[in-house]
Order: sequence, then structure tokens, then C-alpha cells
Amino acid sequence: MSTAIVTGQPVPGSSLESDLRSLGFEVIGATDASDTESLLAAVPAGERVAVVDARFVGHPHALRLGLTDPRFPLAAVPGAVTAQADGRRALTRAVARETSAGGGSVLAVDSLADRLVLALDADGAQVHRPELGSLVAAVPADPQARNEARQATAAVDDEAVRLKSAVKARDGFFTTFFISPYSRYIARWCARRGLTPNQVTTASLLTALIAAGCAATGTRGGFVAAGVLLIASFVLDCTDGQLARYSLQYSTLGAWLDATFDRAKEYAYYAGLALGAARGGDDVWALALGAMVLQACRHVVDFAFNEANVNSTAANVNTSPTAALSDKLDSVGWTVWVRRMIVLPIGERWAMIAVLTAVTTPRITFYALLIGCAFAATYTTAGRVLRSLTRKARRTDRAAQALADLADNGPLATALGRAARGVRLPAPVAAAVGGLLVVISAALRGADWVTVVAAVLYAVLSGLAVARPLKGALDWLVPPFMRAAEYGTVLVLAAKSGVNGVLPAAFGLVAAVAYHHYDTVYRIRGNAGAPPAWLVRAVGGQEGRTLLVAVLAALLTASQFKVALTVLAVAVALVVLVESIRFWVSAGAPAVHDEGEPA
Repeated sequence: MSTAIVTGQPVPGSSLESDLRSLGFEVIGATDASDTESLLAAVPAGERVAVVDARFVGHPHALRLGLTDPRFPLAAVPGAVTAQADGRRALTRAVARETSAGGGSVLAVDSLADRLVLALDADGAQVHRPELGSLVAAVPADPQARNEARQATAAVDDEAVRLKSAVKARDGFFTTFFISPYSRYIARWCARRGLTPNQVTTASLLTALIAAGCAATGTRGGFVAAGVLLIASFVLDCTDGQLARYSLQYSTLGAWLDATFDRAKEYAYYAGLALGAARGGDDVWALALGAMVLQACRHVVDFAFNEANVNSTAANVNTSPTAALSDKLDSVGWTVWVRRMIVLPIGERWAMIAVLTAVTTPRITFYALLIGCAFAATYTTAGRVLRSLTRKARRTDRAAQALADLADNGPLATALGRAARGVRLPAPVAAAVGGLLVVISAALRGADWVTVVAAVLYAVLSGLAVARPLKGALDWLVPPFMRAAEYGTVLVLAAKSGVNGVLPAAFGLVAAVAYHHYDTVYRIRGNAGAPPAWLVRAVGGQEGRTLLVAVLAALLTASQFKVALTVLAVAVALVVLVESIRFWVSAGAPAVHDEGEPA
């Protein structure tokens, strides 16, 4: 239960108390700061508490934004301040200070709630202030000002603003014009019936899995149904985020579900297409695995570049010609949409997959997907390389650590890197050379001991790449190079085995490892740090898995290699899933709702 302490004399005709109760608050009154301090002490420490000026005039949604968002320990709007359990101590200190000052510590501020916010700022506490836009939140000083505030409140449709704010500001063209115009109303329908974002997310996953099952039938009717259901799954995927923003239902479990289910849905659909093609006599497992590898590498480029520039000294300054050109293009309306479309974000990508599934074949669908994603990856990566080379940014220690965590080096690379520490190579060069060495060896020699030696050299170069802090201009390329090396080696060795079933087993292994890497990304995004060191050791690190796959391919027959890849996929999946579930449902996981993939 949440408690709202309303300070000051009640205002006749005010709807404040009913608005607060509709938001789930128990309302109690206080006459002054001393009374507020006593009432605050009586509220159980684990509960949310708010201090609200009785003269508050504004929209209920302004109060909702300021007082109910679970992501922030402290938050405020004019005339109201709230604290969750993590922020209670800071609020208690601020109230005690106000009481000792006799309620007049800041003479220019009449509202107790606003004085408390100033006291929190003075203490260095982080107080979230939501952007209200056209919403009204005010503490009128006299009857005339109160009447004007009420008129301003009546002039703005609170519900229309709430619906509009439920939609992400920067969505793709397809999502903005073909999904969001009606999905926001589905979100409101869900909210009014008590459905949660997690339930909608789960429904989206189930719909996508049914779509994959339809695609796996290999019939034209199945492909058409799969395309329709994939779009329906995407509508629900948009709805869950809009529902979370509409009703401010953010949770740790929701963060985990939303962060991982998109990938599970897409990759399960790839597998369904491959199974359907196989029923028709066309083996496209290599294309399906290639599409998953390319998409995962695209995402790690996005994640690594963004993490490299978190809090960097030039991250918010357009110091490069590339950034200046980008801003100039963004000033022309149609170029904004073109640039958002050509990177093939999830909306455009799923729409393309759905349409091609319904009207063509799985092979054509995968060809189009690979070509589109390859172009998008080239476009975005080239732009980011140019930005990095021309922007004089200094990377922070946090950014360097995030890149090292994204690299996912295990104990083998760490030990070999220390042994060869006298060798000096730029980090991206070491990662790129090592990755090319092992992938080309796998392509030319296949299951051969030369490939094993190349994998050992790759492990050495992986260690060298992360031996020093990753603060160079292009060091954010290290994690993508390592993802391409590991996934690419598995793909090439499986494709060259020539035995049915090896590529599906490789698909499962890459999916399990990719889940581990996505899990790492979202932990870092939530400021929760990388997965525990024991987990990285348990699954071998990226260089350990690459070497192990190379050794298994050299030692075993093709049939045995298939079994080994299957066992390895199951083992990795079990370990990373158990730890991931433990983390995301624990109290220490960040309460966020993912805003969608950056590309």
C-alpha cells in the first residue's frame, strides 16, 4: 500500500484526494512540517510515501507520472514529491531539516513539497522530474491563479496525452504509421481490464511460436497463416511496451521478458521457416543460422557503440563532421523516415519477413533478410566508425569495463593474453585478425587440426585485445568482431560437415550463446553489471567455446559432431537460463522496461 500525506488546509471542491486514491494511495492529512515528519515515521519503511500540497491543481496523469513510476527512488512534480523504499531515508532527512527550520528554510517557496524537493537537491539526491508537456501540475498562490490553473487543466485532454505518451517517440516508419495508431488503444483496453505488460508479452511470444509452427508445416496455407500471426505477434509486442508506459507498470520480470522474448520469437520463427523448407525438400538451415548470426552481430555493434559513448566527454557534443551531417539530414522530414527504414528495425524487418513468407518461399525470405540486414549493418557500422574517428571523445572507465564485459573472454583468453602481454597490437586489430584467422581456416580446412591451431591463436589474440582498457576510438568494435568469430566458426564448421542435423544443432548452440550475450547487454543497460564471473567460466568464455567446437570437429566424425553440438547447446542453455532467471526475478535486478532494439 502507498501513502500520500496531504499537507495544508483542504481546498473546497478539490479532487486531489480522490485522484490520489485512484492511483492507489491511502490519503492522510498533515497541518505542517512537524506533523508531516510524525506521519512519515509511522509509514512502514518498505512502502512508498508521497507528500502532496493540498492546493495542488493539475491532471491525474501528471500525478501518476510523478508519484507512481517504480523506476525511480525519488520523483517529483510541482506540489508533490514521492519516495520509494530506497529513497525514504533521503526524504526523512529533508523533512527533519524542514521541521528544525520551522518551515521557513526557503522563504521564496510556499509549498512544503517543493521545499522538500529543494532540500533533496541540496543533499545531492537524484530526484526524477518527468516531462509533463501540456499536462498541468501547479500550486496556485491565490484564487485567481487557482482558477487559471483549473481552466488550463480543463483545456487539455488528460487521456489523449496519456495515450500519446504511451507510444515511443522514436519508432520506425512501419510501427509509427501501421501499428501504433491502433495498438495504443489495445494497450488502454488491456489496462482497463487489469492485464499486465508481462501477460501481453507472453501472449506475443505464444503467437510467434504458433506462427513458427505454421511455417514449419511447409504448406502454402501454413506460410500465409505464419505471416499473419507474425504481424499479430508484433502488434502485441508493441502493445506491451505501450501498456507499460500507459499504466507505468515497469518491473524486473517485465524487463527480462521484454529484453529476451523478441530474440526468442524471431529466432524461433527462423527455425520454423527452415523446418518448413525442409518438408518441401529445400535445406535452408545454413541461411537461417546465417540470418541469426548477422542479426546478433548487428545488435552487438549497436550495444557496444552506445556503451562506448556513455558519459564520454564528447558523447553529447557534435564535434564530428559526420554528426553535423546527420543533424542536417534530420532537419529534413522525409530523410528521417528513410534513415530509420534503411537500418531495417524490428517493425520493417518483421513486416518484410511476414509478407515474403506468405507470398514466396523460405529461401527467398532468407535471401532478402540477409541482403537487407547486411546493407543495414554496413550503413550503420560505417557511420559509427566515421563518427568515432572524427569525434575526439575520451572513454570513461565505465565504458571500458562494459566493452570488456561484452567481449565475454574466458579464463583461457585471459591467461594467454597475460603470457603474450609483450606483444602490442591495437585491440580491434587483434580481435579482427584472430577472428578472420579462425573463420577462414574453418572455411578452407574444415574439421582439421589447422583450424584448431587457428582457434588457439584466436584465443591468444582475444586475450591481447582486452589486455588493456578498451578506451580507443574504435575499441567498441572488439565485441562485434568476437561475436562474428565465434558464431561464424560454428556456422562454417557445421555447414562443411555435410551431415543432416548438424546445422540445426549449430543453430541451437548459437541461439543459446546469443541469449547469454543479450542477457549480458541488458544487465549492463540496467546498471547491474555483467553476469557473475563463475558463469563466464562455466560456459567457457567466447574463445573457449570457439576452441572447443574446433577440437570437437577435428576429433569426431560428422555424426558424433552433431551429437556433441546438441549436448553443448543444451548444457549452455541450461546454465545461462537458470542464472538469468534467478537474476531477473531477484530484488537486485533493475526495474526497467526495454524501449526496443537500437537499430
